[in-house]
Amino acid sequence: MRWIIERLFSWDEQRENEKFTAQFNVAGSKIIVVNGQDVGWLQTQVGQDALWLQSLYVMPSMQRRGIGTEVLRLLMERAHSERKALTLGVVKINPALQFYERHGFKITHQDEYKFYMRLDQE
Repeated sequence: MRWIIERLFSWDEQRENEKFTAQFNVAGSKIIVVNGQDVGWLQTQVGQDALWLQSLYVMPSMQRRGIGTEVLRLLMERAHSERKALTLGVVKINPALQFYERHGFKITHQDEYKFYMRLDQE
């Protein structure tokens, strides 16, 4: 994700560490493990009407193997079983935008840097 920040802003290690520390939610975070190897992490927050996907990260060397798709599928199942929408924000220049669109997410609004997306339960 560093490349996205570098492209939009200048990289400031201290600022990014402080921002990460302030936003990181241990209770809502999980490590993604494949064959005993840590390959990424995700962070979610449960709201009254929606499950918010705050972060989904798969190491670049492990991408394009279906890991993100499987994690997203499990989150979609959870949201469905809880009768909640699944929501997220994605930086506009992040190629993950197409990943979420392929899985049925629709853009609901945007700000200067992000698209906010939602997948409603049918």
